[in-house]
Amino acid sequence: MSFIKDLQHRFKKGTIVEKLIYVNLGIFIVTFLFNTFGFLINYQGNFITDWFILPATFDGFIAKPWTIITYGFIHTQFLHILFNLIALYFIGNLFIQYFTQRQLLSFYFLGTLFGGLIFLLSYNYFPVFTDALDRSYLLGASAGISAIFVGVATYTPNYQFKLPLIGYVKLWHLAAIWVLLDFIQIPGNNSGGHLAHLGGSLFGFLYVNQASNKKINIFDRIATLFKVKRKPLKTVYKSKKKTSQPTSKSTKAAHQKKVDTILEKISKSGYDTLSPEEKAFLFKQGKK
Repeated sequence: MSFIKDLQHRFKKGTIVEKLIYVNLGIFIVTFLFNTFGFLINYQGNFITDWFILPATFDGFIAKPWTIITYGFIHTQFLHILFNLIALYFIGNLFIQYFTQRQLLSFYFLGTLFGGLIFLLSYNYFPVFTDALDRSYLLGASAGISAIFVGVATYTPNYQFKLPLIGYVKLWHLAAIWVLLDFIQIPGNNSGGHLAHLGGSLFGFLYVNQASNKKINIFDRIATLFKVKRKPLKTVYKSKKKTSQPTSKSTKAAHQKKVDTILEKISKSGYDTLSPEEKAFLFKQGKK
């Protein structure tokens, strides 16, 4: 019981990235348990995959409309979930340096939704998929992760990683390679998966590129299920709360200009490049 309580404690205290990882892992384990029990009773199928992956046909989708979201939490192969969760861990933690954890959850769900729509439309309107339509389906978190990755790369394209044997590489270069690999692999064995990834990537790019206000409030009710106890530093927005000591317009303008300069520096070089004074100033402004 102590092990279960420890997991519950870690889940409650974890970031939204950690919670998504726990949820995906938990569903993966349950899927394999159902698969084992099905084998023992000679049941040709799996309850989880039968009811929660996204079928390619419109008729199948209409019969199970929830699958447009639930497929984003289903994995049936160890390497598939391993690579997805590693990507989610690193990309997700970079994302929440610039956006809120609630925004990450919105990107995950909306990227999954958009990727599922691209998958459905592609398989029902491109002639090349006609013969495979009835036996094709979609599963995996990659579309949601792609939305998160391309979204943060669109917001801060010049953020740099230092890679062994290569040196510094800009984030938008990595995102471009990510998208290109999906595009050139469409003719392969996992056409539907790559199309869904591209759908998630397209959502991430279009949303961040077009949104004038980066504060996304979609799926607020869903986010409450993943309530986070501790919050990392966020992008600063003007507070609507009145303070006991009013600040002059000129002082507010100077503070906002300094905030904008710091945020631009973060966008170009990353949070770690800030001086202790800049970090302290940004933290102080975020608490107002």
